[in-house]
Amino acid sequence: MPGRALDGAAGSGRLAVVNEPPQEPPEEAQDARDAREARQPQPPDGAPQPAPPRLRDYAEALIIAVIFAIFVRTFVVQAFKIPTGSMEDNLLVGDHILVNKFLYAPTASRLEEWLLPVRDVRRGDVVVFKYPDDPSRDFIKRCVGVPGDEVELVDKRLYVNGAQVDDASYTLHSDPRVYSRSSYLPPSYSRRDNFGPYLVPADSYFCLGDNRDNSRDSRFWRHTTVPREYLKGRALMIYWSFDPEQAERGTGNPWERLRRFIASTRGDRTFKLVR
Repeated sequence: MPGRALDGAAGSGRLAVVNEPPQEPPEEAQDARDAREARQPQPPDGAPQPAPPRLRDYAEALIIAVIFAIFVRTFVVQAFKIPTGSMEDNLLVGDHILVNKFLYAPTASRLEEWLLPVRDVRRGDVVVFKYPDDPSRDFIKRCVGVPGDEVELVDKRLYVNGAQVDDASYTLHSDPRVYSRSSYLPPSYSRRDNFGPYLVPADSYFCLGDNRDNSRDSRFWRHTTVPREYLKGRALMIYWSFDPEQAERGTGNPWERLRRFIASTRGDRTFKLVR
């Protein structure tokens, strides 16, 4: 029945009368709405209409996300792919790694060094840098000598400041042969197993590949060391890895390629920290 509602007391069975506000006639209500709309400012003829709020919000969020991604890639972290075996068995061909670009960032004061998570390059860091002989290319090696260090290789053994380095946990020697310093051998052989002693200059770093018998590094470059300004960051972790040789086997059928691509993923290397 009009004007009636159930009482709030459950189960009482009583009815209560509710006074409703008087309703305006339909014609008068419509005239009132038209008058309110007429009082609102209207854009001049031909003026561009404002974008719908929802579309504008999406555009703002997208722009902010792009700016944030560019900032992160430039100053914080960047992804790289390992194309060669010079860092085996620590890093394999097909490993995709994240590099911490903030760690070696320059600071203006001791206070910034204390507050920010930055530090100098240390011996043993796996670093990404611009190739000293061709800065348009990026290389990844292990830093074994910092400014002021004396680096020497004697029959494949690494010495820094006269002390032998215990690098057996990460160094690979795939060739059992040891080449001497003979002047009759080309540099690719004579410098591979015996090099130096070499004094690392200021603001520079001496870098070697973990796969010592199959790496082009500070032993062979025209510019022996990596300048500090060429450093891009420290290798942080492997976020994905796959075997490119396995992925390329078989037919060109799209489903078969997808199956091989999934099968070639090295799950045991995913999210592995680079040491």
